[in-house]
Amino acid sequence: MEAVFTDYWSQGLWHVAARLAGANRLTSRFHEELSDAEVYAFNASALGQGLSHRFYKHDNPYGGYLRVGSRFGRNVRSALRKRKEQHWENTVFFGYDTGFFEAAAWAKNRGAACVVGQMDPAFTEVEMVRQEEKLWLGWAKKPIVVPEEYFLWRQSEWALADIVMVNSRWTRDALLKQGVPESKLAIVPLAYEVDDKNVLAPIPLKGGNAPLRVLFLGQVNIRKGIPYLIEAARLLKGVPVHFDVVGPIAIADQFVVTAPSNVRFHGSVSRDKVQDFYTQADVFVLPTISDGFALTQLEAMSHGLPVITTPNCGDVVTDGVDGFLVPARNATALAEALQTLVDDPERLQAMRESARDRVAAFSLDQLDKNLRQLEARLPLRRNESASSEL
Repeated sequence: MEAVFTDYWSQGLWHVAARLAGANRLTSRFHEELSDAEVYAFNASALGQGLSHRFYKHDNPYGGYLRVGSRFGRNVRSALRKRKEQHWENTVFFGYDTGFFEAAAWAKNRGAACVVGQMDPAFTEVEMVRQEEKLWLGWAKKPIVVPEEYFLWRQSEWALADIVMVNSRWTRDALLKQGVPESKLAIVPLAYEVDDKNVLAPIPLKGGNAPLRVLFLGQVNIRKGIPYLIEAARLLKGVPVHFDVVGPIAIADQFVVTAPSNVRFHGSVSRDKVQDFYTQADVFVLPTISDGFALTQLEAMSHGLPVITTPNCGDVVTDGVDGFLVPARNATALAEALQTLVDDPERLQAMRESARDRVAAFSLDQLDKNLRQLEARLPLRRNESASSEL
């Protein structure tokens, strides 16, 4: 890797500035292993955006994504123009969707190969959420509104890129339906490095009289399948099962207060509290309608939690081994999977061990292999000098 471009690099006084501004999400934007790397950051711009988001309500977040992404792309393009001369025909430019187009177009015109990272299924996902909002009227605090230019912008990025990198078959199949050529698509799953304390900590045996503790962690919204989770909880009323729902709540208050008594909503919690929830849980659920990957699957497995999810996200769960795959939009199937674990504690224990083992398949070493395979498909001019990457 030759250079990194990021919206914020939290080092020195800039780390203090982010904390004072209350932009806590920016304080983690630093890595010791990149302390000597060529890093370009646009800190003042990022802080301004953070303060604007904090003090001013924006009606349409998708329009905001475009504004922020385009501004970042222009900043990267300006930084590229100031860099020393290089052999662009031997360079790979990588960027994520919405912030890719301007800089990639500039680099490609000079001979670079360009890869865009598409994080979600785009139009397919939005349409599915719209359908769910019609089915579950009144549940969403803010119904989804996406301007047409948002989709057109992404289509322009896909057309420009030599490869569109996605994290799951689910996203790949969605983009195929949206006209992206199969020859352009590459699946590269996300990576997760396990914390040593999770590896070393023994998985406690579940007590005979304790309820099955089920954890949901993420955005509490329609896209994540929250209505189906609540319906599953109703079906399990009277069964020793307790649901902890953790994350920012984006469903109407009336559906929170009328949820069955075996469900508790905790709202947003700090990172250390998240670890507590993982430790206390027996199983992780993600009844998602659509996710580009859902890294929480791997995070939960690293804590020894089997995962019950749908096929509409990253391919992580081995059905019946380290969790269960249930159809999306199916509360009954979700309840039945949980009932299976209530009825068979030994199977639950075996699944917990298998879940922890499964995470190793998503190591940084495996990510490196996947990226090298992707690079081999790029139209680079192979010569004696090694290719560089931006």
